[in-house]
Amino acid sequence: MELGLTGKTIIITGGGSNIGRAIVHAFAEEGSNIVIAELDPAQGQQVADEATAMNHGGKAIVTATDVTDPHSVNAMVAAATAEFGKVDVLVNNAGWTIDRLFLDKPREEWEREVQVNLWGAINCIQAVLPGMVERKAGSIVCLSSDAGRMGEYREAVYSACKAGVIALSKSIARETGRHGLRLNCVCPGLVVPPDDETISETSMWRQMRDVFTPEARERAVRAYPLRRMAQAREIANAVVFLASDAAAFITGQTLSVSGGYTMA
Repeated sequence: MELGLTGKTIIITGGGSNIGRAIVHAFAEEGSNIVIAELDPAQGQQVADEATAMNHGGKAIVTATDVTDPHSVNAMVAAATAEFGKVDVLVNNAGWTIDRLFLDKPREEWEREVQVNLWGAINCIQAVLPGMVERKAGSIVCLSSDAGRMGEYREAVYSACKAGVIALSKSIARETGRHGLRLNCVCPGLVVPPDDETISETSMWRQMRDVFTPEARERAVRAYPLRRMAQAREIANAVVFLASDAAAFITGQTLSVSGGYTMA
């Protein structure tokens, strides 16, 4: 299958850790030019070096980016455009949550969830959209969550944000389809990074190790019809497909890559 991603410029927010890292690797294998927008540029550079070492013809750069800050996001998009001439694909991957019951959560955690998961997507879409509309070409893939489709225990505000990302993507897909733009969402299953070497210092997983104990992971597995957790690369494959020319007639859609979790 020809994906048509060779030489295209891909922005991946949170590309230094876990699912984001797998997404970077997957686009690198297609010969894409990659911009890793990372809050932790050192971790981002490690992944950029991994992508470059694959030697598929593309180039990977890192920009220190806080998706909650529109000025930082605009600077990142300007740097991507200066380096590669244009932005063909945006992958809104950066996300953050800490699992707690709604009444046990401090307000600052709610506010960070909204800032990263919802405002982060809004800021990045707003920054790339004018150039895509002008060129009448572009694809945006947002990482949402099945929490946003069904609501999730201990993830109330996060669920609300991820539902908002789905609605945001559908609405902008309707507004910009006439310009040839496509927006889609991927809802990953649970992907627990295997070790701290593959995540940044700012990753939520450094605070979630005590939550996802081996016993908790075993309980989570039983909730999936396929009886296992996802691999990061399985999520990345879906993202790459939806971003590619092979999905040229797909827009406004939400794809769960979660082992059938939302069937239940």
